[in-house]
Amino acid sequence: MQSWELVVGIFAVAATFTVAGFAAGRYLREHSGSLREPFGVLQGALLGLVGLILAFGLSLAVGRYQDRRAATVAEANAIGTTYLRAQLLDEPGRTQSLALLRRYTDQAIAVTREVPSSAGMRRSTAAEGLLQRQLWALAGQSVAAAPLATAPRVYVETLNDMFDQQTVRLSALNNRVPGPVLALEVLGAAAALGLLALHISLLGRGLAPLLVAAALISALLLITFDLDRPARGLITVPNTPLVQLRASMALPPASPAP
Repeated sequence: MQSWELVVGIFAVAATFTVAGFAAGRYLREHSGSLREPFGVLQGALLGLVGLILAFGLSLAVGRYQDRRAATVAEANAIGTTYLRAQLLDEPGRTQSLALLRRYTDQAIAVTREVPSSAGMRRSTAAEGLLQRQLWALAGQSVAAAPLATAPRVYVETLNDMFDQQTVRLSALNNRVPGPVLALEVLGAAAALGLLALHISLLGRGLAPLLVAAALISALLLITFDLDRPARGLITVPNTPLVQLRASMALPPASPAP
């Protein structure tokens, strides 16, 4: 779903329930004045419950967003450490591994632009998997050529950690707020707005408080949804650590060839 479709959908649901509640309030006001107090109590209780649900959903979305940011930094650090240690390998594995690590970083950056579970994401992760196999094969050759040397062994350890961090990052990108929680938030917020509109209409008050409440609740829902969409919307997971790492790889290796 595109961002504009999400905005239109949330505002449409909120507006529909609000208008329906306001119209029902005007109808009931003309037929009975004894409903104001019970509807007021019900509306207050529902608003409190919906407030808890919205806070719970927002905390889930924020937590997952922070996990994705942390996973991106951790993977960039793992790739950077692997790139440094690859410079200590003997030729020709050194040059071949450094070139593959540059391509691997390019693919890691490409992952940040793909929608989780999309065809583009599957292509990017498949390309990363192929590069991982090639890097591991070169690492095995380096260890076999110098089984007692320190550099190939520490490089293999870091390479394995780099692979693990990629799995952690992909898992974080696919760890979304459960759909039933988001659906409950939208429906609960819409019902609360409908009851609020009904109560205000029963009291014969103006629309200003209702419009402010509708705008605030809709904005909170949009932020929750936006945080849960790592590659779309206004709040995306920054790929700055990976981009800076790739820029540093354009420089000559810090360590000369052994």
